Amino acid sequence: MEQERPVRLERRLSAIMAADVAGYSRLMHHDEEATHSKLTSLLAEGVAPAISEHGGRIVKNTGDGFLAEFPSAVEAVRAAVQFQTRIRELTAADAEERRIAFRVGINVGDVIVEPHDVFGDGVNIAARLESIADPGGICISSSAYDHIRGKVGIEFANCGEQTFKNIDLPIQTYAALLDGLYPQRPVGAKVPRSPPRLSIVVLPFANLSGDPLQDYFVDGVTESLTTDLSRISGSLVIGRHTAYTYKGKPIDLKQIGRDLDVRYVLEGSVQRSGDRFRVNVQLVDTETGSHLWADRFDKPLADLFEMQDEIVSRLANALNAQLIAAEARRAERSLQPSALDFYFQGMALWNKSWTSPHLSRLEASLSGPWDLSRTTLRHW
Repeated sequence: MEQERPVRLERRLSAIMAADVAGYSRLMHHDEEATHSKLTSLLAEGVAPAISEHGGRIVKNTGDGFLAEFPSAVEAVRAAVQFQTRIRELTAADAEERRIAFRVGINVGDVIVEPHDVFGDGVNIAARLESIADPGGICISSSAYDHIRGKVGIEFANCGEQTFKNIDLPIQTYAALLDGLYPQRPVGAKVPRSPPRLSIVVLPFANLSGDPLQDYFVDGVTESLTTDLSRISGSLVIGRHTAYTYKGKPIDLKQIGRDLDVRYVLEGSVQRSGDRFRVNVQLVDTETGSHLWADRFDKPLADLFEMQDEIVSRLANALNAQLIAAEARRAERSLQPSALDFYFQGMALWNKSWTSPHLSRLEASLSGPWDLSRTTLRHW
């Protein structure tokens, strides 16, 4: 019997472009329909024509972004510069907090090609480059830079070698100086973009009672707490529908922070034992995975709705103070503190007992660049 020959995979050297929208989860949280409509329009009016004009093809869409292939690194970079410029024009009138901006990564590599997808390290590297690009920026690998140097009319800043997850060797990277502007992060820095201040997701609380009938109470605590936290001035709380996609799944809190662009995660559990309810909660920093605060609330069984309201109210008040304290600690580590940094430090001291040392520190914090930053504080 004749043995079947293995299917031969198609491989070729290509310029791979990976792009996504910076802070997409935050934008969708504010207004899902408007964000989706605007993104669709920008892809049609700004991105697709530029890619087609420069001989590329969009291999696949990835929800808030896309993967494209080009036969030339020069054309890939030209396309990226063209649509980034066009998108800035199309979004110039939008409020800054609602403005859509793409991050772009470009790499040249030998890839496996299928009609509707491409695979290989060449693709993975492009995706990693996109993740470190500034909003509205373009980051490329040395393999792409070697092909485009002196040919695209754009200068690039050397960002040094970067080490990426699941990529064996460091990658030399370069960032496009669009409009002559340098990347936001210092050249060579490996610090990821910081999520918005007071940004948090309340993960679905776990029901440890072993009684499915208690699920409605547990879910009620989660939903009410999400609502109450959203009333904290300046907070950004991920909607419950997004948070509930993590229910019952293995959780990597750092990855959740990256996926949702939030600084903090609140997780907890509810347990009923006899005539008492116990609620355990913990606040986690998504950047480090460290626990910032934890507490336990015990209540005798009474009217469930009254008990739920009391637990949520106590939790929200405690979290308000804890989030401000966490932001104040971040501010103390800042080399160039802003008006908001001083604000959080002052509020954290205000929330403490009114002793002489605390009042002295509060007075010192008010001597910062307060008057020069009144506009910032009013906006906050």
